[in-house]
Amino acid sequence: MTAKTILVTGATDGIGRETARQLLALGHRVLVHGRSKARAEARARELARESPGHAQPVWGDLSVMEQVVALAQQVRGHAPVLDVLVHNAGVYQHERRLTADGFELTMAVNHFAPFLLTHRLLSAITAAPAGRIVVVSSMTHQGARLDVNDFSFARRFDGYGAYSASKLANVLFTSALARRLVGTPVTVNALHPGVIGTKLLRAAFSMRGASVEQGARTSVYLATSEEVDGVTGSYFVDCRRTQPSKAARDEALAEALWQETERQLAPFL
Repeated sequence: MTAKTILVTGATDGIGRETARQLLALGHRVLVHGRSKARAEARARELARESPGHAQPVWGDLSVMEQVVALAQQVRGHAPVLDVLVHNAGVYQHERRLTADGFELTMAVNHFAPFLLTHRLLSAITAAPAGRIVVVSSMTHQGARLDVNDFSFARRFDGYGAYSASKLANVLFTSALARRLVGTPVTVNALHPGVIGTKLLRAAFSMRGASVEQGARTSVYLATSEEVDGVTGSYFVDCRRTQPSKAARDEALAEALWQETERQLAPFL
């Protein structure tokens, strides 16, 4: 297997850390993203001691769009050709908080940051022989409602509703991007990692889950497996293609989401 250069966001903890560890163990070069320089460098050093692959720290606060832009610049400096981008980072907020850019924090990190980072790195991904984009969503998207006229939840906010809406946005973004990349060698797929015992799960739902090793499995599969060569615009659970919710298959909603996201991110695109 040819070694790939792979960026994993949110790689200092939980599923992201384990995803980076498994990819490094396979001999790949992994750009280990953390919110701060100190966290990213510390985790990259730790992972490098455990695995034969090359761990390169990169950093940026995904709730701040200027830092997302700066992160993309760092990544391009280390990897003019990027084989795989794994959008793993995510947050769950119990209370409504707005970022300095005016975005609701859950949507900022879980949706706006992946959209912006993808756009800023697309030239590096399309430069790869067969670039892949992997988006970590959640089964919570199945009951979600997404109002493209109120991404900040100004009318009504609850943590679960905002989180599930952001995860629906992940699947819709995946399908809309896949349509735009038809005719290129780049594929983009979304996944549900399972109910995994992470810090987010404990904070959001006060429950225990399966191991992070299991949680990373589908991300690693979509990043590396030859079985998904050419597969795009799909949603996976347990390394199997699965049908997402009816709302997630709504092409009109996906396009409305894309257009409104582009409008709100215009100063950074």
